[in-house]
Amino acid sequence: MTLSVCGKVQSKVARNQPASNMRIRLIAVGSKMPRWVEDGWQEYAKRLPAELPLELVEIPLTTRGKNADVTRLIRQEGDAMLAKVQPGEKVVTLEVGGKPWSTEQLAAELERWRLDARNINLMVGGPEGLAPQVCARSEQRWSLSPLTLPHPLVRILIGEQIYRAWTVLSGHPYHK
Repeated sequence: MTLSVCGKVQSKVARNQPASNMRIRLIAVGSKMPRWVEDGWQEYAKRLPAELPLELVEIPLTTRGKNADVTRLIRQEGDAMLAKVQPGEKVVTLEVGGKPWSTEQLAAELERWRLDARNINLMVGGPEGLAPQVCARSEQRWSLSPLTLPHPLVRILIGEQIYRAWTVLSGHPYHK
């Protein structure tokens, strides 16, 4: 549970409380990212504590030829994404039409996720978006921005925001 005091989120959970086994996974369509993307992602993933691992699962983008059946390819990518989700795990889709969260709101969500103790799967689709079956499986929809963002940058942005939300909850000075 969290309290908002003067616009700041504070955790009511003791910091020395045993950690849950929750894991956050970013399941994203696309692979073979530039080195700066891998370095950026790893920078934030390694900053998080062992009790809050942040993992990246890449789903290869299916090659789109001149006469490709894009609907079928999106469906295949969606099936591959969902195959990485175990029963009972939470799915959060990143969609332009999702709910925008401030840093403090994301910190509050992170605290709720942690207390729920289920693994979290953040889903990012390919260039044409998420497959309908992924959206149907989603329990929450999160919008990073109404802007169209490059997929490589989204990975780093998600990693940084998860880390920032954790720093808010833990009282770490990074967010200041």
